[in-house]
Order: sequence, then C-alpha cells, then structure tokens
Amino acid sequence: MADPPNILIVMSDQQRPDFSSHEGYPLDTTPALDRLVDAGVGFQRAYTPTPICLPARCSLFTGRFPTAHGMRSNFRGTEGIRYTEDLLDIVKKHGYATGLLGKNHSHRKREAFDWYRGYNHRRGTHRDDSRVEDEAFDGFLDGLNNGVATEPTPFDLHFQFPVRIVQDTLAYFKAFSEKPKFAWVSFPEPHSPYQVPEPYFSMFQPDAIPERAAGPEILSEKGFPWDWQHTFANFRVPGCVDDWRRYRANYLGMIRLIDDQIQVLLDGLGELGEMENTYVIFLSDHGDYAGDYGLPRKGVGLPEVLVRVPMIWTGPGIQPSNVGDHPFVSLVDIFPTVCELLGEEIPFGVQGRSLLPILKQQTYPEREFASIFAEYGYGGLPLTEVGEAGYDRPTSIQKNQQGENGFDEINDVTNAGAWKMVRKGDWKLAYMFRGKEELYHVRQDPYELENKIEDPECAAIRDDLRLELIDWMVRIDETLPFNRYTMDRDVIHNYTWDM
Repeated sequence: MADPPNILIVMSDQQRPDFSSHEGYPLDTTPALDRLVDAGVGFQRAYTPTPICLPARCSLFTGRFPTAHGMRSNFRGTEGIRYTEDLLDIVKKHGYATGLLGKNHSHRKREAFDWYRGYNHRRGTHRDDSRVEDEAFDGFLDGLNNGVATEPTPFDLHFQFPVRIVQDTLAYFKAFSEKPKFAWVSFPEPHSPYQVPEPYFSMFQPDAIPERAAGPEILSEKGFPWDWQHTFANFRVPGCVDDWRRYRANYLGMIRLIDDQIQVLLDGLGELGEMENTYVIFLSDHGDYAGDYGLPRKGVGLPEVLVRVPMIWTGPGIQPSNVGDHPFVSLVDIFPTVCELLGEEIPFGVQGRSLLPILKQQTYPEREFASIFAEYGYGGLPLTEVGEAGYDRPTSIQKNQQGENGFDEINDVTNAGAWKMVRKGDWKLAYMFRGKEELYHVRQDPYELENKIEDPECAAIRDDLRLELIDWMVRIDETLPFNRYTMDRDVIHNYTWDM
C-alpha cells in the first residue's frame, strides 16, 4: 500500500496572477511557477471567495463562502465561525503531522498545529542565532508603515521572510520524516510594506514597467467608495501610489523573490526524497491593485485584479494539462479536493467542489464549473458621501491624520454594504444593495471601465447572469446546523449538476 501523500499548500498574500510569465506578462517574474504549470495544472480562472485576508483564509480551510462561515471582515474575532470539520480536522484524522510556516490570519490558532512558525507583515519568528538582527528587521518593516520603499532594503536576503519560512518548512519536513505531512507555507508577501533587497530591487526597473490600463482619473466614474479609498490612502501613506512604477517594481521584485524561494523549497524537498509523494498547491488569498485605478493594496469593489488568483496543482496522478478558459474554480474547492484525495467523505456544510476529476483528466460536468461566485462586505448601508455609518469624510480624515485609523481600518470602512458577483464565460455581473449593478465584458475590458448594464444589446447576457447569480446565492445558503432529515448530496465531489 502506498504511503499517504504529503499535502503542501504554498500561499502568497495579495499576489496577482496576471503578473506571471505563464500568463503572458512580458517580464520574467515567475520562472519556478512557470515550471510548475508545465508539470501540472494551472487554473487561469481561479477566484477568491472574497478579496480580504481573514474571510478568504477561513474559506480555504472550511470550503465555505464567507456568508456561510460568518467571517466577513478582518476585524471580527473568529469565535462563532460556522462549519462542521475543516481541512486541518481531516488531515489529522488521517494521521498527518500539521505545520503552519508563515502568516496565519485564519480561525485556527497556534496550538492546532504540531509545528508552528508564525510571521505577519512586520514580525517574524526570531532565530536564536540572529535574534537582535531579526528584531531590527522587524523595526525596519514597521518604519515603512505599509508604504513603498524607495531604496533597496538595508538587510540582505537572509532576513527576508520567504527565505526564513522556506528554511522553517524544510526543518519541519525533517522533524516529521516518519509521518505524512500537511504543511501550510504562507508567505506574508507581496503584501505591503513593499520592500526588497538587491538584486530584486533593481531586477525590474520602473521605466521598464508596462503601462497600467487605468489610473486615478477614472475613480469618479467608478463611484464614491473608490475615490474615498484613494483619498485615505494618500492621507495614511503619503505618496504611496504617486510613483506607481516604483510601487509596481517593488511588487514584482517581491513576487520574484517568492518564486525563487519556492524553487529552493522544491529542490530541498527533492533532496529529502519527499517530492515524488507530495501534492503541491500554489495559490494566493486575493490580489492587489498595485497602482491600478491609483489605488494600493485592496479595499473596495470586486475587480478582476482583486478577485482572480493564481492556482497551480502538481502531484501524484495529476496529468499535466492546459485547462485554459475553463473551468471556473475557487479557493473553497481546495478542501473538498483534498478530501477526495484522501478518500474522505466531504463534510456536511462544505460548499466547494472537488477538482480531482479535472486534475486527473477524468469526466466531470462542465456545467458545474461554468461560473463562479464571490462576495465582499459585511452588510448594512453602503458607504456614500453622506456617510450613514458616521464615517463622513472630514471626520474620518481628521481621525486618520491623528493616527486613530490604520490602513486596514480604512479598508474596513469601505467594507460597508455588500457586493455579490458572478463570472460566466467572458462576462461578469456585480450587484450591490440598492440596485447598483455592473456588467462587464472581461475579455475585452479586463479593468472593468465600461459598464454595459444599460446596453440594450447586452440585455440577454445581463438577464442570464442575473439568474446565474441568484442560483449561486441559493446554492450557498446556510445548511447548518443539521436538520432533522439529512439532505441528499454528492459526498464524493460535492457536485450540484449532473453529467
């Protein structure tokens, strides 16, 4: 009987897939990921369930959308999250060692893992042989205040978190060499602060960065929350998006640094004899504006630059294939896929679908993956210029100047209200409370600048996507707690459509 496979989830934070070489980006940003795509399956239509860290990570582990699991903001505690069993429960049930190497920001705490080395965007696990220097590096990150470094980082590569996380991961694999291992390798980058040492700082010169499709000139057309985000970003971190080319050069340098360390990790696992029996899943929790629309980070709307994510699978039995524009998949599909890999029934309440038939080039219902859903916001009245929730522009700016609001608190203001979206074919429909709708032909208009919701020639597309959105909202309606009678469901793939 074959040994149980290792499961290695490699996650970056806020990494856009369109900046990858295998997606046609003209700069050499991701050679290691390019090779992974060639060896496995790279999904070009993979989506986050929501473009914000904590809810997306909870969705990854529970296989449930934020509306269902209940975590819809970065600032609510995770007590009360709704699910039956999650990814960690299942791998533990099958005798796996469990390791968290990097950023957590999920509902799972340190004590849930056998091996835990925690990092966030400004703090890392300090090493015994360089504790003073590691603390100094933390102080340097603090001083950047989520901003963009204009000079190379004055600490060499040895101090960068991805380097340390990879070394932590290899140590974990050595420590549990006799057991199957689940590892969540979670890089805090390329999230802000945007900094890299040489040679990465100079690797992508600002004047060589391709032109962006849209700058701040279009914010008034996008609506008030977008303009609000721009105003507050410039108050909180002055100049953070003025030099968008330096911002993007640093961001690309961080992506390449991560990519190089992924190769170090894969080579190290190969030397340990672990790669042949390891599933590698690379993904990100959501994207980053990276200066598009004149904005930094994330915080408003459901544009493709925030909701589309990289997703690559390699491992035993996965057939290298180019799935191209089909199918649409989500982070919520990771957990049920792992369940099927382990021969485990998908737990009650999971909303994602197993991708294993796709990965193994087996038959699956194409209708099941013909569209995908995402959402954003924690409900209530949306942010407007009036500011119903007390976040009127002058008051909030004054608090911001006084340091009472951090960058994430600003984002939390723009979480007000609730957006729902569906992607199907080349189109996207987004709907917000009070009847605000947007319809975009994403292939022709990838930055969503031309809203076709009122275009009479698009009426049939609009109506079809409205029905698709309703179908998704009914589909992800809460099924917990258990009812008196157990509902019918597909416990292997969790499909809702027949072949």
